[in-house]
Amino acid sequence: MHSDNARGRLLGIGLISITFFCFAVLDAGAKWLVSSLPVMEVVFLRFFMHFVFTTALLAPRHGLALVRTRRPWLQLGRGCFLPVMTGLNFWALQYLQLAETGAIQFTVPILIAIFAAPLLGERLDRPRWIAIFVGFIGVLVIVRPGTDAFHPALLLALANAVLYALFNLFTRHLATYDSAEATQFIAGAVAVVTLAPFAIAVWQAPEGWLPWTVAVVIGIAGGMGHYLLALAHRYAPASVLGPFLYQQIIWMVLLGYLVFGDLPDAPVVVGCAIVIASGGYLLYRERRSARSGG
Repeated sequence: MHSDNARGRLLGIGLISITFFCFAVLDAGAKWLVSSLPVMEVVFLRFFMHFVFTTALLAPRHGLALVRTRRPWLQLGRGCFLPVMTGLNFWALQYLQLAETGAIQFTVPILIAIFAAPLLGERLDRPRWIAIFVGFIGVLVIVRPGTDAFHPALLLALANAVLYALFNLFTRHLATYDSAEATQFIAGAVAVVTLAPFAIAVWQAPEGWLPWTVAVVIGIAGGMGHYLLALAHRYAPASVLGPFLYQQIIWMVLLGYLVFGDLPDAPVVVGCAIVIASGGYLLYRERRSARSGG
């Protein structure tokens, strides 16, 4: 259960802020790697390094507690989501700017609101439905279907966002039952085992020290990011943490420019602003509802 007090909320916000910086570094490193290595191999390297990092960091202190769970099937399902989500994201990054995939990720609060109705029994009132509708107008502005600017890889990014919304609901639910350390360790282990056969089938040895260094960096960034994500939900409710998702676009645009020389075009900026406004409103309503208890 999260610690719902002022100090806990502040700590949760700090952790979630570091989380989204880690995820931006992860995406930038992955985009660089998939330009020369098979996507499946990069996804495997990301999780293998993640798993090594997590084991080295947590096993000496927690031991067998890392595999203790009160919700084993939910942990297994969450772990299987990770390689699929990451594969879709890395595949999309072969063709899209970091800012484009980042903008699509901002549909996650909108998708969570939609999924929370059937999965958690939450009711959506008219203002929430209007916000969801406006948010998807923003998505259309970014994606621009039927125009020359449309790239099919945007659909991969959208599929990743749908899975990531479900993944967030899994994480939120598991934070009540299992430790952040167990959630982190189990997810990495499931991803490595699932991906190994596919990675071996397409394996291409990275040339030189730089690809290996980047692989280590994205593994550490991913492992740290997911650990802090699970931990943050123990200190603050999702309604407090949610708005801080949007700071990730700053890191995505900055890294996209510094590493790849990319800058988002006007429709991506406008669509991103619409999606952020919609998601921000939904998060505001969720926070107000949580405070009023209804």
